[in-house]
Amino acid sequence: MNDTLGIIGSGSIGGAVARLAVNAGIDVVLSNSRGPETLRGLTDRLGPRARAATPAKAAAAGDWTVVAVPFSAVPRLPADALAGKIVIDANNYYQFRDGDIADLLTGSLTAGELFQRYVPGARTVKTFNTIYFEHLISLARPAGSPDRSALPIAGDDHAAKESVTALLDRLGYDTVDAGATTESWRIQEGSPAYVLPYLSDPRLPWPRDPGKPADAKEVRTALEQARSRS
Repeated sequence: MNDTLGIIGSGSIGGAVARLAVNAGIDVVLSNSRGPETLRGLTDRLGPRARAATPAKAAAAGDWTVVAVPFSAVPRLPADALAGKIVIDANNYYQFRDGDIADLLTGSLTAGELFQRYVPGARTVKTFNTIYFEHLISLARPAGSPDRSALPIAGDDHAAKESVTALLDRLGYDTVDAGATTESWRIQEGSPAYVLPYLSDPRLPWPRDPGKPADAKEVRTALEQARSRS
């Protein structure tokens, strides 16, 4: 069972997911906004299971497609190529980077809901957005490990969530269902489930923190502690 993972946005999170995927025997097709030729160094490091393409071709190739781009770039995604696909929304909205987006600032929409509007027809599942990329790599564990961590997921398509849960299991993580896309505020930036469960010392800068496992119970507790901004 090889399967293929498409990746749109091959920066920190996209690159980390790609590394976990090739380690799990999954082929990856990476893309970014600057062109396949700019990804040669990354694909060389990842080995023969990795290749580069345009975003549309990465979307078409993938059994799943991870989107990990600045939120301000979401309107430029290849929506037609993503229609009907299982799309993993790994994005966070940061006002300082992405500018003022009224629906997100007021809380009238979650970032997951707004993302979904830009990719109509895609079967979106939100995950990978709550963990620092270096911890995503270092905390991956085989199934059954006593120190295995969990990642929260949110989405409306039950079958897509089951498929993403199976993918995360192959990549080294259990999952906790945070609910529908309307509930994805529970895993947005600033929530108790965002980054904090995986830090050994919240006082340290993330790059200096070695990370710590956070099991399903801990992640579920963090989700329950979240308070809506709307």
